[in-house]
Parts: sequence; structure tokens; C-alpha cells
Amino acid sequence: MNGFGGIDLICFSHLRWNFVYQRPQHLMSRIAKTRRVFFIEEPVIDHGVQVEIQQQSENLWVVVPHLIPGMDEKSIRTHQRAFLSRLLITMEIQHYATWYYTPMALPGSDHLQPMVTIYDCMDELSGFKFAPTVLVSLEKQLMKKADVVFTGGESLYEAKKDPDKNIYPFPSSIDFQLFSQARTISEEPSDQLAIPQPRCRFYGFIDERLSLSLIEDIARQRKDWHFILIGPVAKIEEADLPKLENIHYLGMKNYQQLPAYLSGWDVAIMPFALNEATRFISPTKTPEYLAGGKPVISTPILDVVRHYSSVVSFITTSEEFIAVAENDIVQDEKWLTQVDKILSENSWDRTWNRMNEIIEKTLKYSANKVRTKNRDTYV
Repeated sequence: MNGFGGIDLICFSHLRWNFVYQRPQHLMSRIAKTRRVFFIEEPVIDHGVQVEIQQQSENLWVVVPHLIPGMDEKSIRTHQRAFLSRLLITMEIQHYATWYYTPMALPGSDHLQPMVTIYDCMDELSGFKFAPTVLVSLEKQLMKKADVVFTGGESLYEAKKDPDKNIYPFPSSIDFQLFSQARTISEEPSDQLAIPQPRCRFYGFIDERLSLSLIEDIARQRKDWHFILIGPVAKIEEADLPKLENIHYLGMKNYQQLPAYLSGWDVAIMPFALNEATRFISPTKTPEYLAGGKPVISTPILDVVRHYSSVVSFITTSEEFIAVAENDIVQDEKWLTQVDKILSENSWDRTWNRMNEIIEKTLKYSANKVRTKNRDTYV
């Protein structure tokens, strides 16, 4: 085999491929340029036991297991293991690596024998709302099993680092070419066009990580400002969303559409709550907003402060937000030059190339250990 480039990849993800385009899609799309990738989603509980396989591109397949309601954990594990074994046979997968985004996939895949196991810990999932209680113990098992561990940011790396583990931080990256289009796009999407200015906007998951109370408080104080929230509502009730005339929910948009929406914004906002769910996040939207040339106002998320303090404004209260938005936002040629300098060192291509180097070295090290062991045994 020619290193990592010569083997297939089986990826286990808690995020669905055709939902919000995030870190797994960015990385798996790039990995699929040089090998086959099988993206295994979490099971769908519906009408029967089956497996749905859809080819997304030349080298990338999305695999969705379906299970019937009421199955116990032992039955689920048995079916998961069986379908993976059949997948190896059906798709003629012989030499492969496993890549985990969720420890919850471990019980149904621990029979596999990959050449290398990778855990890309993009978030502290145990801090999220409705996280399974078993998640913490399963992650400990996965950390022990993994040959390589990546984290979605510096603060998460500091929480997970272990001198005995092969672990590296990789904060959120940026498709600069795509999002920088927002600087020159002149035609806005129709559902945004009629909303008056000034506009303060956010896109991403609308869930427990977002401080809806902060948004509502600002919107009540400044009724002439309009707040646009783009993205799916998750893990909170629609009834809990603030309903004011100057708060607009535009729903989920295609990833490629986001620069067109971003182009018409006055201020990009990241009003995250400061809680366990946001303690270790490294929001991908930070560099995306900046690439679009938009000023950013954020609550003090640790990794955002760490990497973008020179170009992002930070607030904790509605009064601070209003003061910054009215008086303190700097958006000039000097600011944009500084933004571009920061973002020039950040891209998904660069992230994947560095990850690939680490995995290649790990494979080479493992192969050398096996050869040494065999020589010691038989000489």
C-alpha cells in the first residue's frame, strides 16, 4: 500500500451529509479526491431493518442504516456490526482506515480491523443538550483506541490533550474563495431583499448554544434594527423563539447560497450563550463572516478571542452590543488587510494536507513497529 492514499476510509458521523455543510463535509470531500470514502450516518429509526447507500460523487458514498423502533442496545449493536461486515464484502473494502466524529458509533464498529483509527473531535458533544449519558465513557474508549486524535480548536485540545496520545488541534478553516464573493455580490436573495436596514445577521444552528434572550433584548431596545437568523432550529421548541417584528427567521439555506445572503448584511453577529455547550466551540462562521468583509460582533467565545481578537468586537450584554454597533465598529482598508492576512494562513485544503501528513507518519510508525516486532520474534 502507498500510505494513507492507498486505502479506503470509513467515516462515522453524528451529522447527516445532506444537512448543514460543516467540517465533516469539507474534509471528506477532499479526502475523496484520492480514495474511496464511505460516510456512515447514525441510524434512522423508522419502518424496517435495511441499509440505504447513495453515491454522492465518484469516490464518496453516504450510508444510512435504518432500524425498527423499540430495538434494545444489544440488537442495535448486532445489526450495526452485521451491516458493516456486509458493506466490506459488497464494496470490496479490504484495506481501510476508520474516522470517527461520534463515539456513539464505537459499539457497532469495534469489530473492524482498520489500518489506522482517527478521532476528529470537532465538538465537546457531552456538553450538548440531550447528549446520551454513555457518551463520556464511550469517548474514553475511543480516545484509547484511536491512533490519531484531532480537535476542533485549541481550547478543546487543551481539555483532551494527553502526553500518551497522538493529538493535534485543528481549528475551523475557511473556503475563502467562496465567502469572499460576498464582497462583490450586488444582488441579494429575494427573501432578504425586503427586510429594512440596518441588518444584524446570523447563520448556523439555532439551538441551545445561541443566546436568544440577548437577541430579543437588543431587538426590543432598537426596534429600527432588524435581526435575520438563517439556519435550522434544533433541540429547542419553535414556541421558545422570540417573536418580534424586527426578528426574521429565513430557515435553512444551501451552503453555496450563504455568500449572497452575507453580501447584504451590515453586521455579522455571533450571540452565543456562555455555557457548557459553547465552552470549547470554534465556530466555522467566524472566518466565513470575515472573508465576506463583514464586521463581526461576538460574545467572548474562548477560541474566537484567541484567534480573532484583533478583528472581532466582543460583548456580553445588550448595552455593550448596541454601543459597539453604533460607535465602535472599525471596517476600513486597514482592517480588511488585517483580516486577509489572518485568513491567508487558514484554509480547508491546508488543514487536510497537514492532517494527511500526520496520518501518513502514524501509519509509517505503526508499520515500522510491526516489522520490528516480527524481526525480534523470528530472527
